[in-house]
Amino acid sequence: MNPKEFIRRRKQLMRMMGRGSIAILPSSRVKIRSRDVEYAYRQDSDFQYLTGFAEPESVAILVPGRASGEYLLFCRERNKLRETWDGYRAGPKRAISLHGADDAFPITDINDILPGLIEQCDRIYYTMGVYPDFDQQLIGWVTTLRNKSGSSAHRPDEFISLDHPLHDFRLYKSRAEVSAMRSAARITAKAHKRAMNVCQPGLFEYEIEAEFLHEFHRNGVCAAYPSIVGSGANSCTLHYTGNNRQMQDGDLLLVDAGCEYNYYAADVTRTYPVNGKFTEPQRAIYDVVLDAHQAAIECVEPGRMWNEPHDAAVRVVTQGLKRLGLLKGPLAKLLRTEASKKFFMHRTGHWLGMDVHDVGDYKVADQWRVLEPGMVMTVEPGIYIPPGTRGVAKRWQGIGIRIEDDVLVTRDGCDILTKDLPRDADAIESLVGATLRSS
Repeated sequence: MNPKEFIRRRKQLMRMMGRGSIAILPSSRVKIRSRDVEYAYRQDSDFQYLTGFAEPESVAILVPGRASGEYLLFCRERNKLRETWDGYRAGPKRAISLHGADDAFPITDINDILPGLIEQCDRIYYTMGVYPDFDQQLIGWVTTLRNKSGSSAHRPDEFISLDHPLHDFRLYKSRAEVSAMRSAARITAKAHKRAMNVCQPGLFEYEIEAEFLHEFHRNGVCAAYPSIVGSGANSCTLHYTGNNRQMQDGDLLLVDAGCEYNYYAADVTRTYPVNGKFTEPQRAIYDVVLDAHQAAIECVEPGRMWNEPHDAAVRVVTQGLKRLGLLKGPLAKLLRTEASKKFFMHRTGHWLGMDVHDVGDYKVADQWRVLEPGMVMTVEPGIYIPPGTRGVAKRWQGIGIRIEDDVLVTRDGCDILTKDLPRDADAIESLVGATLRSS
């Protein structure tokens, strides 16, 4: 990401904050997987959004109008021994020269410096509850300031939640952000095609997952979330991540997987027959989901409400299930009673960006949000009929289908970022096992 992008974001936030304010953002913590083994470090999305600084043990400070510099960064000092073990550290000097800070200090000096900065301000922008240990540290500083004696003592008298304005900014993607999301979508589409090409009965779900990891890593990216690779009955479990079943002839395989490119996520689902040919019941359900997906896509445009794609998908799913005999009764009553929730229990989409389930309000003043250019969302209707579902013929049971794409709202409609990956059933069938047929 171009450093100018981070400068623009900080300036936008500070214009909103105004003089007399201070914003405080701590970095993500290092998390332990087991004993002394750490999870791969991933920076806090809000911190990364404003700084582009990927190191732990850091605190970013924004002070609009501060004469000696509005953007300050507390970070780890250079340390040859620790860098031998753990790798590169920028240090305060490089935080200024390479990472755009106006001023930078060792993180060990934060108790001596930050309270003095807070003391000069009237309002503190900060997100409580994300890092409880830092919450207590900040409260301690403010309490000490408020207990100072003397009429000349100044102290902030207002805490304002930083996540509300910042997350609203993050909801609207810039050209640079859209470019990153296009890259994530492109790599993810290639990974899905790769997995389809090698799919065949007898493989284990984790072997399909391995194809995704291979494609992600060979492109220098990581998975944005644990991949869902569910075959047979596992396709009916929405957040299945066991990925250890051996796939059988006649199974469906539902794969929900996406990569993260430069901190921006793709989130894509395709469902296909393990042997390359849908059965008649599988194809019937697939076509209902595909029609619902198209109906939802047609509602993604500026001026439409956030809930409209979901309502369109629900209507098509309800009609389709009624036509197939899985729902019975007048359509109006089925819609009013939300009868389709038995088989389609989740929303049709969510915001997408630096987080897979990205930030941003879905309602404003108790009204569904209006879609605007720059917003990115998923469209992912599905139908799930687990084995043993009461009142459902056995031929329908064990079918779980979801179709998910990443969609950008544009000035004149929408752009499906993941359009390189086919959705049509015939095109899907032609991709499954293609590598085996050509060998």
